[in-house]
Amino acid sequence: MTYNSHVYLALSGHGFGHLAQVAPVLNAWRRHFPEGRLTVQSLLPEAVLRSRIAGEFTVIEGAADFGMVMADALEAKVAESLAAYRAFHADWDTRLAWQEQLLRAAAPDVLLADVPYLSLAAAARLGIPALALCSLNWADILAGYGHGEPDLEALRAPMLAAYNSAAAFLQPAPSMPMPELDNAQPIGPIAALGQDRRAEINQRLGLRGDETLALMGLGGVDMRPPLEAWPRLPGVCWLTPPAWNAARPDMPDWWGLADMSMVDLIRSCNVLFTKPGYGAFTEAVCNGVRVLYVARDDWPEEPWLSRWLQEQGNGVKISRRQLATGELVEPLQKLLAQPRTPPLAPTGIAEAVDWLERVRG
Repeated sequence: MTYNSHVYLALSGHGFGHLAQVAPVLNAWRRHFPEGRLTVQSLLPEAVLRSRIAGEFTVIEGAADFGMVMADALEAKVAESLAAYRAFHADWDTRLAWQEQLLRAAAPDVLLADVPYLSLAAAARLGIPALALCSLNWADILAGYGHGEPDLEALRAPMLAAYNSAAAFLQPAPSMPMPELDNAQPIGPIAALGQDRRAEINQRLGLRGDETLALMGLGGVDMRPPLEAWPRLPGVCWLTPPAWNAARPDMPDWWGLADMSMVDLIRSCNVLFTKPGYGAFTEAVCNGVRVLYVARDDWPEEPWLSRWLQEQGNGVKISRRQLATGELVEPLQKLLAQPRTPPLAPTGIAEAVDWLERVRG
């Protein structure tokens, strides 16, 4: 790949996990090719994109997928999602023409999709080299929810065709199985690495330093537990999102830590409290942080994420009832009693950059 190559990222706006997955790859690519151009197409807020992706890039606001329609961070609206896919595909030709127009105007050397299939279909029509990169694909997620739907295979056919049109579909560990892809290429885990800034956090929040500091975040889809109903746990401090307005002395928010990146906060805490998600799990494991996570048993990707976390890191699952009541003494004790696993190297970053270079030639 030459130094003036132009990468076009088509990024899903279904939460923040897709950004956390692809940003380390783009940042490593930029270090290798500092004069390379980058265009990012997404509906995520530009400030969020720039908080994760280093250097200059052009932002195109536009959604090439929607993933699943969510009730909250944990529950998908199945009927609404199926209806949305039917409407999306009924207007396929118009949507495809729109995406082709954006790609023609940008004239990239390579398309990287995480993981909108519309963008891959458009790139194939225009002869633009393309890579898919994701731990899931929307055709298999839809299959996990759409059992018995008479038009399920008709809906999945153009999705699978688009995914198979890419030069490769890179599956960073941990990925769900994708048996209907003939271009799947397993690679190592992808995660950003943070700095341990616990001493600064203690100073700013007035902590003693011997507390169990648990960072709370349930992804890019808004969901707030009923924190007012939670009992106070001695020795535990919950670091909460500012929007949650917890207003409890044991639940400070991270507003005063805004100059620290999210991955720095993860690295600096004892526990990450989250939902099953690629970015959360890999960033915790690769930064050597324990994970307390809420059950999300209907999400088709969840078993593979959970199994990998148990094998490569430290994790304990809690129920939706425990999320509501805050009955977390036992799972926290179980988690903290586990022998701490050493941080895992995010080897998939370099592998993905190599694929970008290989596809462009």
